[in-house]
Amino acid sequence: MKHTTTNHHYAELHADNIYHIYNRTNNRELLFQSDDDRKFFLKRYQKYISPCADTYAFSLLPNHFHFLIKVKNQGEIIAWIENLNLKDRTKTQKALLTADIESRTVHKVLENQFLRLFTSYAVVFNDRHQRDGNLFNRPFKRIEVENEGYFTYLIYYIHFNPQKHGIVSDFTSYYWSSYRIFLSSAPTHLFRKEVLEWFGGLEAFIQFHRMDEGFEKISGLIVEDE
Repeated sequence: MKHTTTNHHYAELHADNIYHIYNRTNNRELLFQSDDDRKFFLKRYQKYISPCADTYAFSLLPNHFHFLIKVKNQGEIIAWIENLNLKDRTKTQKALLTADIESRTVHKVLENQFLRLFTSYAVVFNDRHQRDGNLFNRPFKRIEVENEGYFTYLIYYIHFNPQKHGIVSDFTSYYWSSYRIFLSSAPTHLFRKEVLEWFGGLEAFIQFHRMDEGFEKISGLIVEDE
């Protein structure tokens, strides 16, 4: 990682880079009205995003979400597209395959995958809850994570978010974030091993999440328009 941090909220999504992805609903409407909605959103995330990005942390809140991801390398993304049936490839995926090697970039593919996630979820959500219209803010926010300290505290920030918004009094008890997954040995698509190794093991990970300096000390991690 580099040692500078950008404040640009609409960074391009490039291979091998790490990003904080977040978005909320229009007019702060509910994004999830039931656990079935949350499960469905994560399934669609797994379908559209996991083939082209690794996930380090997440949190699903009533009207917004946070993900910390690393875009896979270009070779992996191209191999994934090549393994798709021709009829299942999108225009942006086809464009990546046919682009000159020197000018290839995965940004449009990643951006389109997130839009497919949002659209497919919104269609089902609207049908379930008798709702019309666009559900998500567009464009979605994405901040490149270029600093190792920022990466570390961002994992804490994402896990702390439910407590920050008063949803729970103790974020470690919140079911719909990745924190509980790190304490489990159950199979997961989350890059649990890599994150725990980054912190120096499970106990160090837990201890870091018990820091007592207060959330205001890391106010620089607060993003706009959650």
